[in-house]
Amino acid sequence: MSSEVDDAIAVKIEQSVTRVSKVIFPTTTNHHSTLFGGTALAWMDEVSFITATRFCRKRLVTVSTEKINFTHPIPSGTIVELVGKVSRVGRTSLAVNVSIFLEDMYSEGREEVIHGQFNFVAVDDNGKPTPLFEK
Repeated sequence: MSSEVDDAIAVKIEQSVTRVSKVIFPTTTNHHSTLFGGTALAWMDEVSFITATRFCRKRLVTVSTEKINFTHPIPSGTIVELVGKVSRVGRTSLAVNVSIFLEDMYSEGREEVIHGQFNFVAVDDNGKPTPLFEK
């Protein structure tokens, strides 16, 4: 690839970064008063899809996820920020890394508590893989 193409892709990656903040309310927590893992995964999938779509503006399907690391429980009454960023670009596929950062409502600082990768393929109207970008 030429450096102009690499530069254009780098710009698209930065422009497609997606950030979503949420408060953890009791309706999204389990019997330990921590966020349901499935809810966290659904939020991550949504953020990764938005990020990927903003990057290429194509129809996309999720084809796989890589290891999702849950390193710390997310308690009720905290704030989380989900951040999605394109990490790999292929001809018809791309990968998006999503991190969830935990913040206490009443003190400074935050820590990454969940991280994972979501892999997508661009598809045409017939569901067949299609190039991310036209030549």
